Amino acid sequence: MKLLLTSAGFRNKEVETKFLELLGKPPAEINLIFIPTASRFEDELKYVEISRQELIHLGIKNIKTLQLDHQITKDEIDKADVIYVCGGNTFYLIQQIRQSGFDKLLKSFQGLYVGVSAGSIVVGPNVEVSGPWDENDINLTDTTGMNIVNVALIPHYQRKEKSIVDDLKAKANYEIIKLTDNQAMLAENDKMTMIGEA
Repeated sequence: MKLLLTSAGFRNKEVETKFLELLGKPPAEINLIFIPTASRFEDELKYVEISRQELIHLGIKNIKTLQLDHQITKDEIDKADVIYVCGGNTFYLIQQIRQSGFDKLLKSFQGLYVGVSAGSIVVGPNVEVSGPWDENDINLTDTTGMNIVNVALIPHYQRKEKSIVDDLKAKANYEIIKLTDNQAMLAENDKMTMIGEA
């Protein structure tokens, strides 16, 4: 599995180009699973719609929405080229990922995983890094991430948040990497590459 971990989807054309390059097939032939589960409220759902429109604008026609509100089966994700996980509340998302069994199925997924914001945080070692920005309104006590990559990403980073991130880094026993809305991280064959300028 390759991972394209974004802060704000394809806002930067460089990220969009890399996405198409990684798939190596015409957009109309791409099978994409779209997971909006992290967004529960109106202000979050508008970003889900922006993500969906970006994909449609690229020419992707086969977009299947999958909510992580039931036990996910292998059949549901088997034929996908891309699993695209939207942003929203990171604590809620990791809870639903575990309860649905999606984390176990993802281990054998051979395609491209695209994360946006919360969707990028959950693949790291721990989602506690989202604490300063996301409300843990479900009182999640186990904040372990899926640990597919060994770094925690901080999406939507702005310079004024430097002291918050420095505090997180001082407490964490794993690496933390900041992503602005212009950047994405590509994880491929145990190698991580930054796309886009800060």
